[in-house]
Amino acid sequence: MSRLTIKVKANQAAGRKSLVAYIVAGDPVKDLTVKLMHAMVDAGVDIIELGFPFSDPEAEGPVIQLAHERALRHDTSLRDVLSMVEQFRQGDADTPVILMGYLNPIELMGYEEFCVSASGAGVDGTIIVNMPPEESGVFASQLENHDIESVYLLAPTTTDKRAAYITAQSRGFVYYVSLKGTTGASNLDVRDVGEKLSRFREISSLPVMVGFGIKDAATAAEVAQISDGVVVGSAIVSLMAKHDQDLERVITDVTGLLCGIRKSLDEI
Repeated sequence: MSRLTIKVKANQAAGRKSLVAYIVAGDPVKDLTVKLMHAMVDAGVDIIELGFPFSDPEAEGPVIQLAHERALRHDTSLRDVLSMVEQFRQGDADTPVILMGYLNPIELMGYEEFCVSASGAGVDGTIIVNMPPEESGVFASQLENHDIESVYLLAPTTTDKRAAYITAQSRGFVYYVSLKGTTGASNLDVRDVGEKLSRFREISSLPVMVGFGIKDAATAAEVAQISDGVVVGSAIVSLMAKHDQDLERVITDVTGLLCGIRKSLDEI
């Protein structure tokens, strides 16, 4: 059982809602990433989603697309990202780290080499946006052989039949994309999310984290009442873009946002 499953199960047992935070590795500069990861944990984050930069992140809205571009301007590679996780592990042996991104850089490295390197660095899971579970058999098997859990996505348009398949393949938790659109969209309908999650919970008991559209403490608390936790991404990355020339301000503002969200989740 990986750190990811252990953390999610422990939070469920304690009645604690999981706070998952997403940043793009290397944004706005490489040297900030590990420091910010530790600061986010200190602010109450349970699980870190670390995006690895890619030139064509098709599921992302403008905010996160620009974060990928900023990271790539500093030539942040997948190997760099794995090195960042390894550095993070020197000071934190407990917080789960999920690599989130697109299959293309992994294919370039090679499945086996990626799995060996990721496991050695301390990666706990992956969310590969453009690899549906139906096509991930070889890769998923190699991840499992190296104790790395595959997390898959559910969408508002996912049918019951496909939801059953996706949840059966997913490990740790399943990520529910709360709206039809890219990251950073603002039209979150919590009632609709609740209806969809009720339907999916009849299909699987796997914990569900909700992302896309979680912008602040208020929306996080509202969504967490009907889910096992929330994923915050674009709201964090927006602050990083706003203060990309003042790295201390980035840490202060990001941790301030996350502390507020953590407090709101703990008050549910």
